[in-house]
Amino acid sequence: MLNKKFWLPLSVLVIFALILTACAPKVEAPAAEVEEVDSYLAAAYEGKYKDTVVSMTGPFTDEDAVKFDNTVAAFEEATGIDIQYEGSKEFETSISIRVDGGDAPDIADFPQPGLLANFVRDGKVIDISTFIDDATLTENYNQSWLDMATMAGPDGPIMAGVWQRVNGKSLVWYPKAEFEAAGYTVPETWDDLLALTAQIAEDGDTAWCVGIESGTATGWPATDWLEEVMLRTTSLENYDKWTTGELAFDSPEVKNAADTLAEIWFNDDYVYGGRASIVTTFFGDSPVPMFDDPPKCWMHKQGNFITSFFPEGLEAGTDYDFFYLPPIDDAYGKPVLVAGDIMAMFNDRPEVRAVMEYFTKGDSIKVWVQSGGAISPHYDSSLDWYTNDVDRGVAEIILNADSVRFDGSDLMPGEVGAGTFWKGMTDWVSGTADLDTVLKEIDAGWPE
Repeated sequence: MLNKKFWLPLSVLVIFALILTACAPKVEAPAAEVEEVDSYLAAAYEGKYKDTVVSMTGPFTDEDAVKFDNTVAAFEEATGIDIQYEGSKEFETSISIRVDGGDAPDIADFPQPGLLANFVRDGKVIDISTFIDDATLTENYNQSWLDMATMAGPDGPIMAGVWQRVNGKSLVWYPKAEFEAAGYTVPETWDDLLALTAQIAEDGDTAWCVGIESGTATGWPATDWLEEVMLRTTSLENYDKWTTGELAFDSPEVKNAADTLAEIWFNDDYVYGGRASIVTTFFGDSPVPMFDDPPKCWMHKQGNFITSFFPEGLEAGTDYDFFYLPPIDDAYGKPVLVAGDIMAMFNDRPEVRAVMEYFTKGDSIKVWVQSGGAISPHYDSSLDWYTNDVDRGVAEIILNADSVRFDGSDLMPGEVGAGTFWKGMTDWVSGTADLDTVLKEIDAGWPE
């Protein structure tokens, strides 16, 4: 045991040494250089990165986490790279803590590009265009996916990630057997859609099932509708500016989109329960009257997840079907509103590059597609992979789209996208505030 008479001077020396260490200039270790190869994915399949580990995190938990692990298992076996995925139900909070604390995973799966954009602005994300060439990306993705992955970094725009799993929102559901028995036909244009809506009203029914109540998230289905109309009535450039605040809500473009939406929503002959019921009807309950005998409404716009709210025992393709929400202005083609998962890279090593390149291929999501619940945005994916007509139909719409854009409210800061936008649409639809007032109030929610 140390003699007590030496304790004080020794402790002083230790403290003095610690002070010198703290004050000494810190020398950063040089970043490891990654060996350049033509394709890191090809090198991985040759076994060059065997017995390496790539850490991942994202929002997939429970069954979805199992499906993700299953879909990358063949790649892991073929390459010897161990993709260690850890999902979190509090992903938005946990990823910020990890990145800010210097403990970023190699790859993170972002379901909201707006959150990823924050890390890109801070220079935390690796530019994938530094190791995956443009030809590889343009060969396998609609240009819109690449546009949405391009984000502003501290030294200019970078390719911030690659898209792996997606889903479509531009879908209109209808009770197929009754629809056909009534003599109705699927509309190809917006004018056809309005004509069908009027025809159903003349037949004594209401065409649309609409509900936007969702607890503290009330209003989000209305934001989806406005985003759909924006994509069909103005340019992609204006849509992108709108989601970043460069194009104000109180602009002619947004007002025009709202007025177009109001032609349907604010006509009590067109909406089941009338305008007054829209705000009070739970979004998951709103399509159910389509399946009454006879149907009380005939069409419902929502993403493919809505089938989980349909009455039990219904068969896709027989009891219900869906069609693409038609274009409005031919100048803007056939856009599709989407959501999805963009994979971003925080640490630069050869095996991480290989995994990112793997995510640009349809094979990276094939097993999940085959098990149901996932749509591939990759051109090298096959419609034959899909085991149900709904997923296959959604995939076909997305792959054939002229353009795609992400859910606008998810791109906006939370103060707007999940704040003043949700509330403003609710106030406008309920009639508690007029459109001009609402649009100004939404704009006021943008952070400085």
